[in-house]
Parts: sequence; C-alpha cells; structure tokens
Amino acid sequence: MKFIGIDLGWKSQPSGLCCLELRDGKLQLLDLDRQDSIADILTWIDKSVKLDESAIVAVDAPTLIPNATGSRLPDKLSHKYFGKYHAGCYPANQNLAFAERTINFGLELESRGFVHAPTIEPQKLGRYQIEVFPHPAIVNLFNLQRILKYKKGRLSDRQLELIKLYNYILEVLPSISPHLHLSAFICGQFPHTGAKLKETEDKLDSLICAYVAAYWWYWGTQRNLVLGDDTTGYIVIPQRISEVIGDW
Repeated sequence: MKFIGIDLGWKSQPSGLCCLELRDGKLQLLDLDRQDSIADILTWIDKSVKLDESAIVAVDAPTLIPNATGSRLPDKLSHKYFGKYHAGCYPANQNLAFAERTINFGLELESRGFVHAPTIEPQKLGRYQIEVFPHPAIVNLFNLQRILKYKKGRLSDRQLELIKLYNYILEVLPSISPHLHLSAFICGQFPHTGAKLKETEDKLDSLICAYVAAYWWYWGTQRNLVLGDDTTGYIVIPQRISEVIGDW
C-alpha cells in the first residue's frame, strides 16, 4: 500500500510531493519531490502509483467545494476545534480564484480511480483520496499547544520553526503506528534563503500529508477525526496523540 502526500499549490505555486510505502510493517520513504504544473504533478502520481496498485492520496487543498459563497462546514469546524491552536483553515467556496484548480485536481484523481474516503474500512486495500490540513495534524500528532509558525514572519524565525517540525518528524513518527522509517531521509543543512526554505517547507508539508494518509488508512475513525463529509467537503485529522497514547 502506498501513501501519497500532495501539498498542492492553490494557485500557480509549486507543490510538494511525497510517496510512502508500507513494507514489512514500516512506512518507507520512496520519494520526496516538488513540481510546478498540475500536469507534472499528475505525471508524478502516475509514475509513483501504477494502475493496479493500491494507494491513498492526501491533498492539502479543498477538492470538494459544494458551496457557492461563504465557508464550507469543515472550514468552520476547523476554527471551532482548532482555532485555539491557531490552526483554523482558510474558507473555500466556488467563487474564489483557486476553486476551479483544486476541484479539478480532485476530479483528475477520481478519473484515476481514487475515490473520496471520508469513511474507510481500516487497512482495506483500494484507491482513495482525502483532504487533509497539515497545521492541525501537526498540533495533534506532536501534542503541541499551537501551530509551528514556519509559513510567515522573519526568515530566521521561519527556519527555526521548520527545524522544529523536522525534528518532531524524526523523533515522533518512527515511534507511533504506523512506524515511519526515515534512515534515508536526511535533510542536511537547512537553507537560509527564502526560496530554498519554501521548497523545504513544501516537501515537509507533503510528508505530513502522506503520513496522515497512512494514519487514516491504518486506524480509520478509531484514531482520527473527520470534519464534514462528502456532501459538505471534509478534512481528515489525526486524533491528539495524548488521547490515545495509553493504547500504544
């Protein structure tokens, strides 16, 4: 089973891409990439997941937007449950500039057999897609009291927050199920320029997306929250680790 994370550029920005595979009970990192165009992203997915392979694609973007104006239900619920962590998401509606791009991306995935999975039978092979959001996922997976603020602010501050994220990934995700094996994942020296730091940010976000895909497939609703459904749009978020840690 493969797990694809897509930190989708909502407009014309590059997108971070990650491919994990469950082998011998551990998640192995197969690829960590970045592509510019939707066509190149889809080509990367097609190469990463063959037509006869099972996989779940987790997209950090609203691929289901039923409402013409305002906010979707999952957007509102993200603020209700995660606003105190500064982890509420941006509103999505069909009149916003990014909507056509993100909706069409979901449709492209559907055409490849990746069906929306706001409900899932844990560990059942198939081809699925879900919407995810890294900020609340990071808060819950790493038991944080606020988001890691690596997207805005001074370059030096963003770099420090991104290093924190990298260290949490290395320290925590190999210790929870499904276990992420990262011996081949070495970030090295963190970049000091804005463009290079953004590239690292996109890739780490895509890794979080891919891990959330694996966590959803592995545990289902036993250890995940689903904000919304396939009629309102939905976001899958891991349950806070401190709430389930006694079960490990």
